[in-house]
Amino acid sequence: MNGEPEGDVEQVERKRLRDVPRSVLDLAPIQAGRTPAEAFRRSLDLAQHAERWGYTRYWVAEHHNMAGIASAATSVVMGYIAAGTATIRVGSGGVMLPNHAPLIIAEQFGTLESLYPGRIDLGLGRAPGTDPMTARALRRDGPTRARDFPEMLEELRGYFGPAVDSRDSTPVRSIPSQDLTVPIWLLGSSDFSAQLAGYLGLPFAFAGQFAAENTQLALNAYRQSFQPSEVLQQPYAMVGVNVVAADTDEEADFLSTTQQQKFLQMIRGRIQTAQMVPPVNTMEGLWEEHEKEAVLSRLASSIVGGPDRVRERLQQFLDSTGADEVIINAEIFHHADRLHSYEIVAEVWPQ
Repeated sequence: MNGEPEGDVEQVERKRLRDVPRSVLDLAPIQAGRTPAEAFRRSLDLAQHAERWGYTRYWVAEHHNMAGIASAATSVVMGYIAAGTATIRVGSGGVMLPNHAPLIIAEQFGTLESLYPGRIDLGLGRAPGTDPMTARALRRDGPTRARDFPEMLEELRGYFGPAVDSRDSTPVRSIPSQDLTVPIWLLGSSDFSAQLAGYLGLPFAFAGQFAAENTQLALNAYRQSFQPSEVLQQPYAMVGVNVVAADTDEEADFLSTTQQQKFLQMIRGRIQTAQMVPPVNTMEGLWEEHEKEAVLSRLASSIVGGPDRVRERLQQFLDSTGADEVIINAEIFHHADRLHSYEIVAEVWPQ
C-alpha cells in the first residue's frame, strides 16, 4: 500500500453513458440569507426528483463549522432523505471517520439500514472535514490522526455482519448493525484511500469535484492495488464531478459563477463563513488574475453547458476516467435551476 503507483495512465475500456450509473452528491447548501431548515427541504425535494429521474444514489457529505453547508449531522439528514423517498439509495459522501468512535457510526448506520433495508451506503473519509479547532471540539480527547484510519476502519467493519459468540466473553457489540450488511465505500482526494480501498477489495469514490488534478493518480492506485474480496471481485470506482447544465451554454456559464465564487472564497481561506451566493454577470472585478487562474484550475474538470455540450463532455469525462459510476455535484443558487440541471443530465444520460 506504500509508494506511488507504477506506470502511465492506465488504459480503461471505453464505456457509453447509458451503461454507467449516475448519482447525486449534496452538501445541503445554505443560500445567503436563508436557513438550514430551508436547505434540508430543498435537499429532500431534489432527492425525490432524482429518484424519479433514475439516479442511483443520493449522498450527503459531512462538514462542520461551515456557514454554507447544513449536512453536519450526516446520518440524521440521511434518515430524513430516506424517509421521504422510496427506492433511491441514500448514503454518506462521506462520514469523516476520524471525527467519531467507530461504534457510534456502526450504531447509526445499522439503525438506518434497519429502517430502510437495502438502501443505505456508508461512505467514509479520513479527513476531519473542518478546521483543527472544530476537530478538537468533535473529539474531546483530541482529534484522531489520519494514519489511525485503517485501524478505525477495521474496528467499524467488525461491528457489521454475523454476531460474535459471547458465551465465553462479553465483546462490545453494535446491536443495530449486527447481522446486517451495509456497503462500505472509501472516499478520497489522493492515493492513500485509493490504495487502501484496493488492498481491502472495497469500492472507491474519488472526490473529483474538488481535486480533479489527482484523478488519474488515485484511480491508477486503486486499480493497481485492487485485491478481490468477498465484497468485490473487480474494482469499482465512482468519480465525482461538478455539472452545471442549462438550456443554453450561455445560461449555464452564468449559473456557474455561483460555484466560481465559492471556490474563490475557498482559496482566500474564507470558506467557513461563506454561504451560497447568486450568480453574477461577470466575475471580473471580483477576483485578481492569480485568483482567477487558481479557481479555474480547481474547476478544470467541471462540466458546464447546454444539453449538447454536457452530453459530449460527460462522455469525455467517462472516457478519461473509466469510471464505473459518476456522482454529480451541482453548485447552483436557485433551486429551480438546480433541479433543471439534474433533469437535463438525466435526459442526455438515459438509464
